[in-house]
Amino acid sequence: MRGRPPHDDVLTPMEWRALHAVQHGSTNRAIAASLGISADGVKYHMANILGKLDLPNRGALKSWFQVPRNSALMQRMDGSDNDDSRKGKAMTNKFDSAVAVQSLGQISRTVRSLEESKEFYQHKLGIPHLYNFGNLGFFELAGSRLFLNETEELNKDESILYFTVDDIVKTCEALQEADVEITNQPHLIHTHEDGTEEWMAFLKDPEGRPLGLMSAVKKSS
Repeated sequence: MRGRPPHDDVLTPMEWRALHAVQHGSTNRAIAASLGISADGVKYHMANILGKLDLPNRGALKSWFQVPRNSALMQRMDGSDNDDSRKGKAMTNKFDSAVAVQSLGQISRTVRSLEESKEFYQHKLGIPHLYNFGNLGFFELAGSRLFLNETEELNKDESILYFTVDDIVKTCEALQEADVEITNQPHLIHTHEDGTEEWMAFLKDPEGRPLGLMSAVKKSS
């Protein structure tokens, strides 16, 4: 028989990737870039996905949920279903360890140029770059992630990001040497009862928005 053999899941691997990209809010252009296919190829996959799932339009994909058979999440779900210790067990706390929010996982920020911002955050601020996904970039931030979304129109309501540093003076000097504008030089904002001082400084990101630096300095005994 010619052609590819039937896939043992509701969608093919490529269709799953395209679906998840749509559910994440990616445009056809971004999906095409991340999958390495043409815009027409994306449209072809979208038509196949909608047909297989019997959904009316692209918007309906965001509220559709199923897990790929070969995914780690499916393995976890199967393991939970087969765990007799959890079956029929009443939750003693509404937010038990399995479902409670644990930490801040990711901070989102819009940028005009992902490449320019990658250069700024990775090579000037020293934040490790994890990976790109189409027009999205992800960076490791000491257990949390910085998520940059390349877009033509910036979000005007974004919060100021504050980064902790060990030596705020040396950090500002290094940033100035890298042609980063320090708008507010290091300044003391509070002294705690034990003598620990909190210092802050401010700089500009590639879009001209403020970013904060903060450092706690303990007095030597």
